[in-house]
Amino acid sequence: MIRLTRLNGKQITVNALLVESIEETPDTMITLITGKKITVLEPGPEVVQQITQYMRSIGSVTGTIKSLDSEGL
Repeated sequence: MIRLTRLNGKQITVNALLVESIEETPDTMITLITGKKITVLEPGPEVVQQITQYMRSIGSVTGTIKSLDSEGL
């Protein structure tokens, strides 16, 4: 889970595993795989960084790399 800030200043916790896309329009809009859209104050690269940190913390990133290595890709 990652903590972000809505446009009204309130904090929101988002399940990083459900993020489908991040778009800056100029506000940062996050689209979840459910179709729900969330607009936040944090810039896109910061959101990506938080998601990457979260994925590393749960072992998702290293697990994918190990899997690709074991398949000889």
